[in-house]
Amino acid sequence: MSEYTSTVVWQRGGQTFTDNQYSRAHTWRFDGGVSVPASSSPQVVPLPYSVAEHVDPEEAFVAALSSCHMLFFLAMAAKRDFVVDTYRDEAVGVMGTIAAGRMGVTQVTLHPRVLFSSDKKPTWAQLEKMHHLAHKQCFIANSVKTEVVIEICAL
Repeated sequence: MSEYTSTVVWQRGGQTFTDNQYSRAHTWRFDGGVSVPASSSPQVVPLPYSVAEHVDPEEAFVAALSSCHMLFFLAMAAKRDFVVDTYRDEAVGVMGTIAAGRMGVTQVTLHPRVLFSSDKKPTWAQLEKMHHLAHKQCFIANSVKTEVVIEICAL
């Protein structure tokens, strides 16, 4: 069993706080030393209390699903001797109402576009199978209720 950690740090500074007019800017820190500026989404908490340039939890969720899928896909492609030159995914998450009127990310659609080199390239059926298996093996996708759709982009 593995364990993963992060540290989330927010500081009030001189803001009143109880008037709900405080900055949602904060920092995510990871064990490798990387710090990521984060904030609530401006779609959830309006500017200037959010920071549009920072990563918000919803974007991070979409990126985590996309990244996990890609990593499993790349491992499968390498195992099958397909040489991947570029993998690009412009993933999209949709916020909606879930059970009991609560909000949640109801769907994430991945749009993987993979460019292969060398003479050995997968057929469309092989590509679909690798994406299907990557989705089934992705730890993040296996951990959430959100529907994850994979729309493979043309080679």
